[in-house]
Amino acid sequence: MAFGSKKPLKELKAIFIAAPREMSAKRFTQLIREYLPQGNIVLGISAEPHVLGFEGQAQFEMLPAASVQPIIDKVAASGATNKVYTLEYSQRDLPYILEKVRFKQVLLVNGSWKYSFHLHPAYYVLAQSGTPFTYVSPFYDEDEARAYEKAKQKHVIRPSVKIGEKYKESELLGVVTDAARSSYDYSSQVGVVLAKKRQGKYRLMAWAHNKVVPYQTYAMHHGASREQNFSPANDLGHYDTVHAETMLVLGSRQLNFDLAGTTLFINVLPCPSCARLLTQTDIHEIVYSEDHSEGYAVKLLEASGKKVRRVVL
Repeated sequence: MAFGSKKPLKELKAIFIAAPREMSAKRFTQLIREYLPQGNIVLGISAEPHVLGFEGQAQFEMLPAASVQPIIDKVAASGATNKVYTLEYSQRDLPYILEKVRFKQVLLVNGSWKYSFHLHPAYYVLAQSGTPFTYVSPFYDEDEARAYEKAKQKHVIRPSVKIGEKYKESELLGVVTDAARSSYDYSSQVGVVLAKKRQGKYRLMAWAHNKVVPYQTYAMHHGASREQNFSPANDLGHYDTVHAETMLVLGSRQLNFDLAGTTLFINVLPCPSCARLLTQTDIHEIVYSEDHSEGYAVKLLEASGKKVRRVVL
């Protein structure tokens, strides 16, 4: 049963807002004003504080019930025919909820899951049942989307290292992980580090991540390109970021770095496009952890005279 109601969920014939990422009271009110006239609303509340797979990342916090409870109470006290109910559940249980309850409509707040939604079991449950669903923004407008990125800037995970200092290889692999966590791309977070080996250690030169453009919350507000185009996993035709390797190379050129003899550390093997770009640089070695595109980049990079190593973390 929905919290605040003695009616079973099935009897509410409600519009379901699947447990969303955090949003402002202003945006939640905007959604309520748009959808409440169409029927009861069941608001999902995540049992987990972050999007699964993005634990501890400030830019992927889920909506806490307390932040919108005053609005829900206001609706209840207004005497409106339709009401807003809440349902707390683990994000893992979404497919089972959708199997058991036939909602009038499902609202999916962009950025509330990892990877493209159509790659999740919940999507196939909706497709098989014929339940209509709509992707919606977590932001009131573009100004709020941009302001969110600025407000979160101090809280987003960033590598706690100093450019120019020397580090062990294992430490730089940790820097790669933290660099990836700076990204707002919920399809794939990629981190990259550039360093030059000196006397058994590496001098850190730069780090970067795949950056959503023109601003980090753009895909959350306007919709992810992969989801809009129903792209398969690892699709290279639709994405919303400048890839981490490209960000790094652009930054290196702006700073006039000498790339000869350098090592590039990255969590995911460069995609074919980035691999082609790297063949045209003086970077000497690429160290990666996860495979991509069936290892296409390995052959290409090695053929261009570069050393390629895989380090499984």
